Amino acid sequence: MAEQKRRFKVVIDNKQYVIIGNASETHIQAVAQLVNNELTQIKSLAATLDDEQAAVLLAINTVSDQLKQQATIEQLEKENKQLKQQLAEQN
Repeated sequence: MAEQKRRFKVVIDNKQYVIIGNASETHIQAVAQLVNNELTQIKSLAATLDDEQAAVLLAINTVSDQLKQQATIEQLEKENKQLKQQLAEQN
C-alpha cells in the first residue's frame, strides 16, 4: 500500500511554500533548511542576483552535485560487483 501524501508548509527565502510528498516532517524541514542555507550563500557571494537567478544557480549546483554523486555510486557498484566476482572465483 502506497504511503499517503502529506502537506508541509515551509519558508524558503522568506516566502511560504506548501510541499506535498511522502517524506517525513523532519526530512522536509532539513531540505528547506539546506535550500535556505544555499540560497543565503549564493546571494552573499553574488549580491546583484535577483531571486530567480539565485534559484537557478541553486538548481544548477544541486543537479551538478547529484550527477557527481550518481557517478560515484555507479563506480562503487561496479567495484563491488568486481570484488564479488573475484571472491566467487577464489572459492
